[in-house]
Amino acid sequence: QVQLVESGGGLVQPGGSLRLSCAASGFTLDYYAIGWFRQAPGKEREGVSCISSSDGSTYYADSVKGRFTISRDNAKNTVYLQMNSLKPEDTAVYYCATTFRCPIVVVPRSFGSWGQGTQVTVSS
Repeated sequence: QVQLVESGGGLVQPGGSLRLSCAASGFTLDYYAIGWFRQAPGKEREGVSCISSSDGSTYYADSVKGRFTISRDNAKNTVYLQMNSLKPEDTAVYYCATTFRCPIVVVPRSFGSWGQGTQVTVSS
């Protein structure tokens, strides 16, 4: 069964850090670009970051650039999102998803398989 599972979310104070994981089962991530998205209550799902399958090139939304880092460990079939200097506006459910190539604009319609999401709450 093809599945993506996100983990690592939780409650953190402003300025804190979290590392999200996106683990694949039933298939290998090697051949896929992986995107991270987030969706806050009442808002549309937005692209946060993407990492390519070929050369590991990365994309970041302006709102997270310099604070978030995406990486992949193909041996562990896992992609990570390191989130530092978290802000209350980062609060959302975070999802990972697959595509064959990171699109110029990271939008949900360009991605196929999705995980169930992990909640990130940034609050004092």
